[in-house]
Amino acid sequence: MSRLLIIEDEESIAELEKDYLELSGFDVEIENNGQSGLDRALAEDFDLYILDLMLPEVDGFEICRRIRKERNTPVLMVSAKKDDIDKIRGLGLGADDYITKPFSPSELVARVKAHLARYERLIGSSASQNEMVEIRGLKIDKTARRVYINGTEKQFTTKEFDLLAFLAQHPNHVFSKEELFKKIWDMESVGDIATVTVHIKKIREKIEFNTAKPQYIETIWGVGYRFKV
Repeated sequence: MSRLLIIEDEESIAELEKDYLELSGFDVEIENNGQSGLDRALAEDFDLYILDLMLPEVDGFEICRRIRKERNTPVLMVSAKKDDIDKIRGLGLGADDYITKPFSPSELVARVKAHLARYERLIGSSASQNEMVEIRGLKIDKTARRVYINGTEKQFTTKEFDLLAFLAQHPNHVFSKEELFKKIWDMESVGDIATVTVHIKKIREKIEFNTAKPQYIETIWGVGYRFKV
């Protein structure tokens, strides 16, 4: 049974989320304070985190940043703040998804299931020999889920790695944002395809020598993205 941690200061919302998730078979814990939520997130093992942004003592952005420094466990942010800048900031810190309040409990359950299923497939895969992709100084170890640029390892979140590996395995193929969102996030209509743009930006910052003139991931204006070889 997957174990989830909800960090949400509005107790009625947290309890509603917990009820729906438990009905779907999840083991759910709640923390109503940012600091205690962060302490518990780092001290215990959870399979997924659901973070509110506006929390007492420590906000959701800082909690996400601290979690992502130590583990690749899926992180879902929820907030009443609808500004794109908050979405971009949250995704840029490594969150896997951003849900704007109000949302239906069934939507939350669907997203939790999608992220857990993908993460479990990724960590459950094994191979007798590491599967590698190597292109012009970029080395992607698909088995160990590690990325190197000219011998230096770069840290990637789960979705950043998935997106980079997928593009690298389909060189010279142009994918639209919608296609990439459906492929990497396992969701077709639920979510914001701006997520793809944010993740491409973060990937370029880690692998490109000059992000203004990328040598790996090329933007095809009006269409999408292509990995160049």
